[in-house]
Amino acid sequence: MIVAGFGCRAAASPEALRAALDAALAAARIQLPMLAGLAVPADRLVQLESLAVSLDLPLHALTEAALRAPTTITRSPRSLAARGCGSVAEAAALAAAGKGARLLATRQISPDRSATCAIAQGESS
Repeated sequence: MIVAGFGCRAAASPEALRAALDAALAAARIQLPMLAGLAVPADRLVQLESLAVSLDLPLHALTEAALRAPTTITRSPRSLAARGCGSVAEAAALAAAGKGARLLATRQISPDRSATCAIAQGESS
């Protein structure tokens, strides 16, 4: 299963979220139809709902504990202080992709720097 994970500021716009997603898809060299879902910290769920609906993809809300479990490639001091993980986007993608998950694209940042997206692939269920 391939999942796009997001991190974002409270003020991130739908355009910023989509720009981060597009950058991650390009970095992973995959097309949008290959995605099985989107993942985000539970407290940011509302911000991703319209994007998930527009893409007709399920949206996975992740707990803080789930975000701290994966080891991320990116090690952002800000993310470590705020969430206990090196990259919220990478952790969300890895946690939601499931068993054996690996990153296809590390954290990509929207032009306005308000949203990040990473893509991970886990074993098929």
